[in-house]
Amino acid sequence: MSVSVSVTVTVTSTVGPFLPRSHRRSTTAVRSNKVSVGPTRLLTKLKQDCATPLPLLHHVADAMSSEMRAGLSSVDGPGLPMIPTYVHTLPSGNEKGLFYALDLGGTNFRVLRVQLGGKDDRVIDVDFDQVAIPHDLMFATSEELFDFIALGLAKFVDKEDSRFHFPPGRKREIGFTFSFPVKQTSIDSGILIKWTKGFAVSGTVGRDVVACLNEALERQGLDMRVSALVNDTVGTLAGAEYYDNDAKVAVILGTGTNACYIEKLSAIPKLQGHVSSSGKMIISTEWGAFSNGLPLTVFDREMDAASINPGHHIFEKTISGMYLGEIVRRVLVNMAEEEGLFGISVPQKLSMPFILGTPDLSAMQQDNSGDLQAVGSLLYDKAGVNS
Repeated sequence: MSVSVSVTVTVTSTVGPFLPRSHRRSTTAVRSNKVSVGPTRLLTKLKQDCATPLPLLHHVADAMSSEMRAGLSSVDGPGLPMIPTYVHTLPSGNEKGLFYALDLGGTNFRVLRVQLGGKDDRVIDVDFDQVAIPHDLMFATSEELFDFIALGLAKFVDKEDSRFHFPPGRKREIGFTFSFPVKQTSIDSGILIKWTKGFAVSGTVGRDVVACLNEALERQGLDMRVSALVNDTVGTLAGAEYYDNDAKVAVILGTGTNACYIEKLSAIPKLQGHVSSSGKMIISTEWGAFSNGLPLTVFDREMDAASINPGHHIFEKTISGMYLGEIVRRVLVNMAEEEGLFGISVPQKLSMPFILGTPDLSAMQQDNSGDLQAVGSLLYDKAGVNS
């Protein structure tokens, strides 16, 4: 691989560069230094199991680098997927015009309209909407999911004033950010390899997701078509590059996790013969699938075993927003059962998988009070903890 030494890392959503900070994705860790209750033995063991000394981090980094190189060489062989995106160039900052984007990132989908004015005016106008994906749609049919997305897009367009009306016969073009592993075949088509982030929608794997969305747009009577399919990391990198031409890497830490970077075609053996005017291509690493040498606790292993895709996307399951709350819930249940953390019994609600979410951990992390009153209130509201 060849990555520029001067690297700017952007951690946000695809449309993040155009959104307020309060709407950008982030994850957090939960501190342990405030705990003053009894189960110190379990805490000590957990601290040991979670330890990542520098030699171990070097080993993990070397293993990931090796799998990245392997993924660049082979289509279906060992290593990370290292998916070619067929995006050869990034924005220069001179782009002008009206652009639409739809981002299906996991727990939400976002619709964005932005008027770009080039280097002089940058962003002239921006509007967006964010809609939560109902949990049952994560296990629905392909048609049901994409119809829901198309309907949300239709409602967004219906609210537009006359400034954004297009001439008859002209379709609005939309960039579709699809944050799941896709085998991209061109800039505007890609086959879903598999669902991640807890999704198990039927009838989509093996299909062109752009075709699925375009068909749903037609069913809603929308004069729109997908002109570009991009992974969320690619969209993040493109958005950052519009402002900062030194951006070379983008990282997503949200419901799931992924990273992309700019690679020389000469360093991608599996694309031998592919022609690019820039001699480069953005590669989606799909590093959430990494697992080699990762330090895992018993709680990581138990959660993986209970997931819909055991043994897959281990790196994603250890650091991303979909799973952090559930890992902490399992730790609390263990402490309640083994050391009586919450009294003589385990609160019934605490036994419900995914009752705690990553936003809950973030709220607890921000409680700096002496008695941790906010932590207690949240655990009572979410998990029925009385003590």
